[in-house]
Amino acid sequence: MSTAVFHHLAPASEYRALPVGAAYLPARFDDEGFIHCTLELDVLLTIANQFYRQTPGEFLVLVIDPARLTSDLKYELPSPAPDGGPLAGRLFPHIYGPLNAEAVVGVRQAVRAEDGTFLAL
Repeated sequence: MSTAVFHHLAPASEYRALPVGAAYLPARFDDEGFIHCTLELDVLLTIANQFYRQTPGEFLVLVIDPARLTSDLKYELPSPAPDGGPLAGRLFPHIYGPLNAEAVVGVRQAVRAEDGTFLAL
């Protein structure tokens, strides 16, 4: 699989609450067992609006270098598989463990409208 960077959408309050240099685990990690990521920002924008539009608050996009990860990484199909649309048939990077700080090579602000719609990542 490619060594291109990929992305994770994180609530800003969770990420910013971490001590400097600490590994990141999303609040839902124990329920899901991995950290959801995407390769393309346009796909992440679709996911943000489909799953997080109604979630209030500020979000960040973590830019991740897979070569720097210390946890296992697998490229997998979404489950359950979507019927058509931009998510169908795509492989998504899933991190099976904490996201170590050294693997985060950039942090971007997600831009949202007042109604919660994600406009840009």
